[in-house]
Parts: sequence; C-alpha cells; structure tokens
Amino acid sequence: MRLTRFNLSIGTQLMKALGDEARLRVLNLLINKGAMTISDLEHILDFSQTKTSRHITYLKNSGMLSSVKLDQWVIYFIKDEVYDVISQFIDFIEKDQQLEKDIETYEILGTNRELAQNKIPAHKWKKIKNT
Repeated sequence: MRLTRFNLSIGTQLMKALGDEARLRVLNLLINKGAMTISDLEHILDFSQTKTSRHITYLKNSGMLSSVKLDQWVIYFIKDEVYDVISQFIDFIEKDQQLEKDIETYEILGTNRELAQNKIPAHKWKKIKNT
C-alpha cells in the first residue's frame, strides 16, 4: 500500500529524514539502483561503517527503509509505502553533481565486480531486487 496522504507526524519524520545530505545520497542510490548492502553503500559513498550504519538506522526508524537478511548480507531497500514520495523528491535534485558522481561510482564499482551484490548468487539477488 503506497502512501497517498499522510498525517503531520509522518510528514515531519519524512522531512527530517530528507533534511540530511548523507541520507539523500543513500536514498538516491536506492531509488535509482535498487536494493543494496550496507558495504556497497559504504564503498560507493566513501563513508565509514559507523556513518553508514547511523544513517541507515535513521532511515529505518523513520519508516523509509526495510531490510532482508540473505546469507551474511543485509539488503536494504525503500519501503513500497513511501517509494513514490521519495522518488518524487529525488527527481527534483537528481541533477546534483554529487548525486551524479555517486551513480557513476556505482557503475564503476559494479563493472569492476567490487560490490557485494556481485558476490550474491544471481537467483537470490533477483528475488531481493523484485521485493
């Protein structure tokens, strides 16, 4: 069920979550490239494990992200309910140089097979991507 309207409390949570550059960078990657592991986000964004975990936790607590455990990986993705709202917001800022650089880094690391998603068996990854 996607959100079509939300109350003040949910709106405040969403706006606070969208009010941080690091969280916007995470959301941009998840919107544009789909589910990812925390290690992939660390590599792409060049964040420490602590910083990445802190922002992922904030986004999960705000109701924007969910996760699924697959073998030794935890895969994060945007919840269906808020996908449209986040996607529309990201559309307004997608031409930002930093966000474009993050997408470029994703493509390079993916091509070089440096991302964890390249190490997850294809049939399992496909199931996660379709979540």
